Amino acid sequence: MPLTHRSRRPWRLYSRSLELGTRTLIMGILNVTPDSFSDGGRFFPHLAAVDRALYMLDEGADLIDIGGESTRPSSKPISAAEEQQRVLPVIRAILAARPDAILSIDTYHAETARAAVESGCEIVNDVSGHLWDPAMSATCAELGCGNVLMHTRGRPSEWKTQPRLAPHEVAPLVMHDLAARAEAALAAATARETIVLDPGFGFGKIMDENLPLLAHFAELQSLGYPLVAGLSRKSFLTHLPQTPSSRAERHSSEVEGPPHFSSKNPDPPHLEETWEKDVATSTANMAVILAGAHILRVHEVAPAREVAALADRLLEATHLN
Repeated sequence: MPLTHRSRRPWRLYSRSLELGTRTLIMGILNVTPDSFSDGGRFFPHLAAVDRALYMLDEGADLIDIGGESTRPSSKPISAAEEQQRVLPVIRAILAARPDAILSIDTYHAETARAAVESGCEIVNDVSGHLWDPAMSATCAELGCGNVLMHTRGRPSEWKTQPRLAPHEVAPLVMHDLAARAEAALAAATARETIVLDPGFGFGKIMDENLPLLAHFAELQSLGYPLVAGLSRKSFLTHLPQTPSSRAERHSSEVEGPPHFSSKNPDPPHLEETWEKDVATSTANMAVILAGAHILRVHEVAPAREVAALADRLLEATHLN
């Protein structure tokens, strides 16, 4: 099958630049929260969070994305002050141990974005695409940091009740809204070379609504920005129709198990379910890289690096003549 040509360009961050497109970069997820959907509470204590970050860096993560507020469906917002109490000590401790680490702050609060960048973060990853805090675009423009603008449909408290989307509506809606968020950031003097876009799998798209977005991921390249894909452990990847025979085969077979979990990578809750989601995540990650993704945002770094290495070789092979 024909593979997508992935653009190559520098991504300007707060104090340095990253070359995007020559290979897929891996962004490790660090949730410093008690209630995130996949690993809530596992890395909430300060020392556990720092250990987890160092573990992901040792496994080859190119960036660490640190979040202090859960955006799971129906989650309750917290104040910027509480968010900063959670994340700032972790940011400082990681950089004390690894001064060259590239850190991203996952926040929609402009106050937290400023505090995190001033504490050493290079990137602000805003799930609302600078929509939920009117000061965010101007703050990021002033700081000159890297920006991830994500598409989110509605607020987490609204996700379970908002109207469903027809399959043909999903990708055009995301493309329209992402283009609008990028234009708004540019209008606030955010430099174009600091912006990457994320379609926001699972963020206000309910279950199968994510499938057409995944299928049309390559079309997002027409927006003209590098792309992040955050498919890690999304529920829609494993809630697919199964035949009776495939369901029986799955339950009768022995599960080999996930990669070794150490004290720095403890057994997550519902281990078998998490393992199934990680396998599905790897499959979906391969698809989005071949469709043009520049960065994968993941919970488990090692399998993502393996998938990315193969996908990158396939992309390179398409241009050998």
